[in-house]
Amino acid sequence: MDKSDGKDYKKKGAVSIQKMNTGSRLDYRAEADWMILYKDEKPKAEMFYVGYTAVDEKEDENGTGRPVTFVFNGGPGASSVYLHIGALGPKRVELTPEGMPQAPPYRLADNEETWLEFSDLVFIDPIGTGFSRTMQEDSGGSGKTGDAAKSSTGADAAGSAGADKEKPDNEYWKLNRDLESLSEFIRKYLSKYNRWESPVYLAGESYGGFRVGKLVKMLQQDYGVGLSGAVLISPALEFDLLNSSDYDVLPWVDTFPTMAGAAAFHGKSRKLKKGESIAEIRARAADFAVNELLPVLAGGDLISESRRVRVLNAAADFIGLPREKVRAAGGRIGIEYFVKNMLRAEQRVLGLYDASSTTADPYPDRDGFGSPDPTLHQLERVFAAGINTQLRAGIGLRTEKDYDLLSETVNESWKLDTKQHALDMKVGAVDDLRYGMSLNPDMKVYISHGIFDLVTPSFSTDRLTALMKLTPEQKQNLTVKHYSGGHMYYSWAESRKSFFEDMRAFYWT
Repeated sequence: MDKSDGKDYKKKGAVSIQKMNTGSRLDYRAEADWMILYKDEKPKAEMFYVGYTAVDEKEDENGTGRPVTFVFNGGPGASSVYLHIGALGPKRVELTPEGMPQAPPYRLADNEETWLEFSDLVFIDPIGTGFSRTMQEDSGGSGKTGDAAKSSTGADAAGSAGADKEKPDNEYWKLNRDLESLSEFIRKYLSKYNRWESPVYLAGESYGGFRVGKLVKMLQQDYGVGLSGAVLISPALEFDLLNSSDYDVLPWVDTFPTMAGAAAFHGKSRKLKKGESIAEIRARAADFAVNELLPVLAGGDLISESRRVRVLNAAADFIGLPREKVRAAGGRIGIEYFVKNMLRAEQRVLGLYDASSTTADPYPDRDGFGSPDPTLHQLERVFAAGINTQLRAGIGLRTEKDYDLLSETVNESWKLDTKQHALDMKVGAVDDLRYGMSLNPDMKVYISHGIFDLVTPSFSTDRLTALMKLTPEQKQNLTVKHYSGGHMYYSWAESRKSFFEDMRAFYWT
């Protein structure tokens, strides 16, 4: 709390009029504030957001003729900082062309690829991330903001180091309650700013892409919000495909083309043909994974020894690992094993989130993967500096609270809302996406991945969308495209520019 004049500035938003000095040179209104969420007519949470609205003399103050895009990241437990100052917002962090940090101090620059050119933007921090918190009623009945979420700025939200032994039970850290809170926020925002006549879009990354897939049904069916479009960036669409074991098949198939592409990028794939592009070897690897590797993974010892050896040797050649290692694993090569061993002779490890990037292996003599991720962990400090600069100096927000980029506590405390049968654990978004597309035949959908992302591999989406049984008309509304880079492929300068151009066409057509 900033007590310089006896007021709690944490609950006071900030507004400024700024000029975008790139592209169309728009003036825009930047606002950072909190939206109160209620339950049983009582305040339950404060959801923080940053909105950017273009100022146009030809339109009313709120610009209702322009699209408005609601944006969030994933985790769960991640704030919206990555899409906010990494890709979509009017300011972005300065990185190398390959998306790596420059030397400190870290600075913001005008974003030439900001989506503000074609849409107003609202970046939402789910409860427990950024400045969003639950409210606990004291004996006097006034709302107090609770700091239940432990900040893990600079650490992976999925990590367990330093995690609390007892996980807090926060009602917003549940799958459906999280979606309901986002839906409530969007509906309140449309009313508060008179945007019900604006074209409404959603954009989410990673678990945020999963949220988008679920919300295209919930928002339209239960909250009366019609959608013009949905953008899913590096989404995790079906969670059973992210947990592999000795007894399943598809998770191993989905990561295989990414491994082959990464091996080719690093010059280690023994299947790479002269003059062949990364896209071409990925396509061959995908065909091989479905038509040759999959039956061997599914059949195990039911497959003849000669066939198993032939297929697994070919798999090893695609991904650049020793044949004997791949045969011993039965073709099931985990992503952590892959990034640890691809460049082990050079004492380098690859990134899980971007397997084209590398860093020095701090433990080259150990078998386990204990390295910092070259992209995720190295970028946290850059985004922490950037978002604090943008909110405090750029927009003028006054608060002494810490902005939580990633919360371990939120991630580790995530639950299902209802007690399901122990054998019924399927969690996915593709059914909701299909339902939403049927509910609104005019809604467009755009799904994209980075080709070097091992965490949410692009081939998983390629397969799943091919299984959606869409009509010819629905297929016209669905675009799937992948870009060079990893999970945050937009951190690559070339990919960010291509993505921006594709999004401008997506919104304008």
